[in-house]
Amino acid sequence: MNIKKLLGGFAIGLTLTLLIAGCGSKTSSDGQTIVIGSMGSDAQIWKHIAKSQAAKDANLTIEVKEINGGVVTNNATKEGEVDVNAFQSWGYLVSYNKDSNANLVAVATTYLEPMGIYSQKIKDIKDVPDGALVALADNPANTSRGLKLLQASGLIKLKDSFDEGVGSVSDIAENPKNLKFKLIDDTTGPRVIQDVDLVLIGNTIAMEGGLNVLKDSIFHEEVSVDTKSSINVLVTTSDKKDDPGILKLGELYHNDDTQKYIEKEFGGSKVPVNKPISFLEE
Repeated sequence: MNIKKLLGGFAIGLTLTLLIAGCGSKTSSDGQTIVIGSMGSDAQIWKHIAKSQAAKDANLTIEVKEINGGVVTNNATKEGEVDVNAFQSWGYLVSYNKDSNANLVAVATTYLEPMGIYSQKIKDIKDVPDGALVALADNPANTSRGLKLLQASGLIKLKDSFDEGVGSVSDIAENPKNLKFKLIDDTTGPRVIQDVDLVLIGNTIAMEGGLNVLKDSIFHEEVSVDTKSSINVLVTTSDKKDDPGILKLGELYHNDDTQKYIEKEFGGSKVPVNKPISFLEE
């Protein structure tokens, strides 16, 4: 046997083994390494968790991989480039799985970023005048979410057939105050407050505009069955959903140190939600 060919084959086999071992979650005598795909404020939070004593005590090494774009991040999770991701709501996950014929699964709830109703002209939701002009986000998911919030506030009533994914103003069954609606690019929400009576703004955009949903809105979402589709979740693949290290991430997110950090950084606008996944599936 040619010794060079034998050694060459061994080297190739070893390289392949190392490459395979290098993908995704890794376990060694030094503990488990988990790669999290995330973005924006979520990535900031997970970088804090990665450096925490709680992560060390759990024998976990957390690597945060920042990825721009929800679909790209979910695709990276599906393809094993990351082990788990932290950026999306339950409703977004359900929609992604349906559109992509994928089977990503949620393993823990994290928070609700409330959508709020804002106004510079009205101080109380009960004082909304007849014929008020309301600005809604011009994209299906946030238009629907905004309409549900208006219903929760008591300003409108939606049809029983209302579809959370594609609902529109045509689905309003009762509009006792004869509200008028204007669809806007949702990123402009903080800038149009002075031009309308009411504007509905998602929390990320509100924060970027210097608004705190708990202090500055006149009405906002609260954690309930009605807002479950807006609750954020940790997501992985079905074959990793029972991985002890990945399941531990939910505990790390909700521990006292992490929650104090989030409160300090985001002023309470990321409302913690520590509920079983079955709550979302009901």
